[in-house]
Amino acid sequence: MSPELTFILISLASWRIAHFIAAEDGPFDVVVKLRAKAGNHMLGHLMDCFYCLSLWPSALFAPLLSEGWMEFVLVWLAASGAACILEQATAAKPNAT
Repeated sequence: MSPELTFILISLASWRIAHFIAAEDGPFDVVVKLRAKAGNHMLGHLMDCFYCLSLWPSALFAPLLSEGWMEFVLVWLAASGAACILEQATAAKPNAT
């Protein structure tokens, strides 16, 4: 698989995981229950913040494309940034009346 395709897949997977945790209920409301259990503490705030969440799956997948710590940091932040751009592009826009 080409590095370009790998980066695109890392970015899409990071977006999907972060969006699932931050904005969806999950099957049988599992994510809603986890968010409620996390409450108003650090973990609860983390689960509500897409931008914070996108860093974690990006960090998990970045080693697939990295050969050293500098490349890891660049791929990690770039994939998280790409996920953030996807989040903004897919966010519901308010109706203009």
